Amino acid sequence: MERRKFLSAGAGAAGAVGTAFAAPNIVRAQESFNWRMTNAYPPGAPFVTVGPGSPTDFVEKVRTMSQGRLNIQHYGAGELIPALEGFDAVTSGTIEMNAANSYFWSGRSFALNYFTTVPFGLSFQGHMSWLYHGGGLDLWNEVYEPFNAVALPFNNTGVQFVGWFREPVESIEDMQGLRIRIPGIAAAIYEEIGAESTLLPAGEIFPALERGVIDAAEFVGPAQDLPLGFYQAASYYYTGGWHEPATTGELLINKAAWDSLPEDLQEIVQVAAKMCVFESQSWSESANGPALRELVEDHGVQLRELPDDVLDALYDATGTVLEREVERDDMVRKVHESFFAFKEDHDEWSNHSEGVWHRRIVR
Repeated sequence: MERRKFLSAGAGAAGAVGTAFAAPNIVRAQESFNWRMTNAYPPGAPFVTVGPGSPTDFVEKVRTMSQGRLNIQHYGAGELIPALEGFDAVTSGTIEMNAANSYFWSGRSFALNYFTTVPFGLSFQGHMSWLYHGGGLDLWNEVYEPFNAVALPFNNTGVQFVGWFREPVESIEDMQGLRIRIPGIAAAIYEEIGAESTLLPAGEIFPALERGVIDAAEFVGPAQDLPLGFYQAASYYYTGGWHEPATTGELLINKAAWDSLPEDLQEIVQVAAKMCVFESQSWSESANGPALRELVEDHGVQLRELPDDVLDALYDATGTVLEREVERDDMVRKVHESFFAFKEDHDEWSNHSEGVWHRRIVR
């Protein structure tokens, strides 16, 4: 009986939609929209603002594919709002879009860290696979549902560097009281082993490092760090990004604005964002090698790896921090369990594919 009612209701609804489909949807397909996008990163910064796969590239892709029906005006950090106020601007409906990383808003929900990266977590391939095909993106938007927002993956740096240090790190004792600029879960992990973390917008990192307000700073990697001149304030550059094995950017969209778009424009936004994920990551892979060479050969930067006792402490602290947060919040638990169940399968595959290749072929 319930099935008959459902089918009868569906037939009536289909008829109503068919009657109204032609004219309103033709008109709707001709609508144009003018949106604003803010950015957590400063104007002119490679990858995060300009260049292949950047927000400004995304804006142009959308304009072209929509034939001008969706025009997005992009504003770098400080041009319309301060760097880290994009979440409030989008969720309140002040603007339609913001480019950043979801872990900047982890004070709203710790679960938002997982959609950017997890220390000792998934690679670029693994993280994007979890988001697109492992349920991660659905969970991302479930977390944002109470905030009147939706999110899309927007870019990916691949593995990042540990960062810039004014003094070398020789042992775990050197981490005690170390003042480091770091976002996301890594901030809590550093604090767990005795360091002091702070979150600074990109434009404030260099002066803080130069003046000694902080002792160390993480940003991205060679191609993005070089133009910001960090090597002029700190000469020790630590590799092997335990904290961000792959870092996914976020396109945050006001839910009401998103719902106002016709389906074809929604599809264009989603396709353009996916294109930017691929182009940004491939650009990073192409640009990091030459930038790293320049830093070492032309600017005297000293490449180092963290000592084993520091990495061991960081690994143990990661488990402590994640376990604590999972116990506090059911949504964090739900996202955490999804992430690590996917990671278990992906690690098995990766160990027998790229893992073998790296161990036996890379010299």
